[in-house]
Amino acid sequence: MLKIGILISGRGSNMQALIDAARQKDFPAQIACVIANDPDAKGLERAQAANIPTSVINHKDFGKDRQKFEQVLDAKLVEAGVQLVCLAGFMRLLTPWFVDRWRDRLINIHPSLLPAFPGLHTHQAAIDYGVKFAGCTVHFVRAEMDHGPIIIQAAVPVLSDDTADALAARILEAEHKIYPQAVRLIAENRVNVMDERVFITNAGAPPQIAYNPADGSPLAKSAAAQ
Repeated sequence: MLKIGILISGRGSNMQALIDAARQKDFPAQIACVIANDPDAKGLERAQAANIPTSVINHKDFGKDRQKFEQVLDAKLVEAGVQLVCLAGFMRLLTPWFVDRWRDRLINIHPSLLPAFPGLHTHQAAIDYGVKFAGCTVHFVRAEMDHGPIIIQAAVPVLSDDTADALAARILEAEHKIYPQAVRLIAENRVNVMDERVFITNAGAPPQIAYNPADGSPLAKSAAAQ
């Protein structure tokens, strides 16, 4: 069983998806600890309700010394026997020291199809740009924000009347599916990083083409003919 540690700053909805997955008998990972950098993070209550060890390491206690904060964080993860760190709404930029220490053992989920729309306000950015598909990405973390080898992505159509909140809600459903899947792939030793690209052993083939809008597309015509 792969031991994972989850870092949160807020409500922890992606953490909850991992908790739910870890309850399944065939899931090859267990949650060793949940750590928050904010004592008011609502996700702590969710973790405690699931009988998962929780800790608070308040970054404000360390002033501007980001590495000292991360050294305490690192020690807590090591103490818990963590083998893979999962960022789940952890709103702190990690220094190269921490990222390098946990290289290829530190993953994040981001609500866009990276490398498009890194940073914040991704849903409104996708709508403003006029893309027809948005989505989410699980990737290994690198020092540059929202960069790193991509493990898994899910695409979600952007509708003509979408608001940022409506699009965010649909993407969040996809996040809750692909984050546990990424952890499963890693725990099953099926994920390999070579030249900053992820290669997955025995990866299933996805549908070849998706259209948005579907009206008039070859797929829509084929379905109508049937």
